[in-house]
Amino acid sequence: MMDGGSRLAKDLMLQLDQFMNIRCLHKQGHSVRQIARLTGHSRNTVRKLLRATRAPSPVPRARSSKLDPFKAYLTQRWEEYGLSAVRLLPEIQAQGFSGSAQIVRRFLHDLKAARQPDPTLTVRFETPPGEQAQCDWAEIGRYPQPDGSHARVYAFVMILGYSRFLHVEFTRSMSLPTLIRCHQNAFGFFGGWPRRILYDNMRQVVVGPERVNARFLDFTRHHGFEVRRCRPYRPRTKGKVERSVAYLRDNFLNGRSFTGLDDLNAQARHWLGSVANVRLHGTTHARPCDRLLEETLTPCTGLNAYQVTHCTSRTVSAEALVRFDRSDYSVPTRWTGTRVSVDAGESVLLIRAKDLIIAEHPLAAAPGQRIESPVHVRERWERSVPARLAPPPKGCHITFTESVEARPLSHYVEVAS
Repeated sequence: MMDGGSRLAKDLMLQLDQFMNIRCLHKQGHSVRQIARLTGHSRNTVRKLLRATRAPSPVPRARSSKLDPFKAYLTQRWEEYGLSAVRLLPEIQAQGFSGSAQIVRRFLHDLKAARQPDPTLTVRFETPPGEQAQCDWAEIGRYPQPDGSHARVYAFVMILGYSRFLHVEFTRSMSLPTLIRCHQNAFGFFGGWPRRILYDNMRQVVVGPERVNARFLDFTRHHGFEVRRCRPYRPRTKGKVERSVAYLRDNFLNGRSFTGLDDLNAQARHWLGSVANVRLHGTTHARPCDRLLEETLTPCTGLNAYQVTHCTSRTVSAEALVRFDRSDYSVPTRWTGTRVSVDAGESVLLIRAKDLIIAEHPLAAAPGQRIESPVHVRERWERSVPARLAPPPKGCHITFTESVEARPLSHYVEVAS
């Protein structure tokens, strides 16, 4: 366990840029807890530096050690062969070392630690104009709906690396068609797209080591930008978008109320235009909207819009329904048990039997819905209820085929007389 003096010494060794980064995050409205999470420092360290009037300037104390004359020899032997303290101690004792083995072990431990990378260390990487954007999803939470169920809400966040110009869109899904649509909206918001976009290992983009989802790769080739993946288990590689998500939660979402997804997105667009993209950025010391003019993006004009479709096959159920993306869609009852193809666009779903379109529906707004045509419902009802037939009449049936002679009454009067 690190004692108070050692912890203080470590805190004092913060570099000037780390000190300034903490001060800038605080000016942006981040709490001490959020700054500690973003920078990797303890909350006590963050508080101490926020109270300080100037950056710390440590003055290390020089201490002599019995091991000083032998450190160069130990370093050389360890780097060449990786020898342990047990092996090295007799060698330096023969040279006149009179200290304990613990001193040698401590020196080798520090030597090994100095050669190992620090997983919490973050190096800010600035990119030239038009070079890179960073993209990420963030789950905002689960919220009750009128029917009693709960809906998940997600935030799609993309930020341009040079200007820090930010785009945010809230969705109910993180599916690939939704991801592509959000990209298209972001490109329209920026006025173009950069040469590279950095992602983490989100399943909509990455399907394996060095493999990008084929459908998303087709979208990237349509626009001509390159997919870059951040290093596994190193989310700070895309620190610009990570900080943007924290800024979104704290500066926009916290303490606000919304009447639905449309209102959420409307208020977000107003916040982007009036706060996020016009503020003086703590790192660039410039407004993102001003630096956006310096971005060399590929313009959106002159390129046909990418058509997002999802094609798959399904079997029509006994209820004359087709399941797609956890929602059910109706078809005419005569296609029950038939294998059909489903073509899902951005807002419309087509169901085909070979080349014949047998049903067309609006795409479900959320999973778990049942989208049915009234014609299909009526047809299913009529065919599921047997017809009420009248019972056959009882008794015999007699048919007369010979005609009966009809005589006048005068004839019977004559016979009687």
